[in-house]
Amino acid sequence: MRAGHGEHHLIHRVGWLRAAVLGANDGIISTASLIVGVAASPGASAQTVLLAGIASLVGGALSMAAGEYVSVSSQADTENADLAREAAELARAPEAETAELAAIYVARGVEPALAGQVAQQMMTHDALGAHRRDELGLADEGGANPVLAALASAAAFATGAIVPVAVAAIVPRETAVAAVFVAAVLMLAILGAIGARAGGSPVVRAVLRVTILGCAAMALTGLLGRVSGVLI
Repeated sequence: MRAGHGEHHLIHRVGWLRAAVLGANDGIISTASLIVGVAASPGASAQTVLLAGIASLVGGALSMAAGEYVSVSSQADTENADLAREAAELARAPEAETAELAAIYVARGVEPALAGQVAQQMMTHDALGAHRRDELGLADEGGANPVLAALASAAAFATGAIVPVAVAAIVPRETAVAAVFVAAVLMLAILGAIGARAGGSPVVRAVLRVTILGCAAMALTGLLGRVSGVLI
């Protein structure tokens, strides 16, 4: 291998890319769907439509933040509990833990004698770190920060949700349904293309997937809003 040779792997983007795309995509679809549903009701005023959009933006962003905080915190608690249990096992039975590590390497294709040597060296260098990576499958850098994850999730949702809200605030009441629908589809297509390019996946497939699902959500919500408005 040449000196200075480096490889660039897209898999390292999966964590933040998934969170960003999921948050923005949710912000666009949920807020646009709510606006379309309310605007499709014959009795809804322009103020009501805009208020619904703002409520969706604020409530959705806070909900995403709370959900992400709880999720990441729960994951961190589980990881810490496993690490504490592993540290106790290392202190109680280091030989058994060395054999366990060697067995992992053998299962991955390393010859038994060499696997035993590698396991012994890894135990000497950083026993808990070796078991963290190879037995528990946890990254060396640890899990995400719950607070940062919550803020990032809320920001991603708000970034997506602000588009349909801004459109609803600008266009006349009579064209709100069509304008928000079109703006949301365009933003979903752009978001799908950006996510696909960043993740190295086919752009057309990603765009079609997110736009079709978004159109279905907005159409169904609009139909329900129309029917509910007529019945009420």
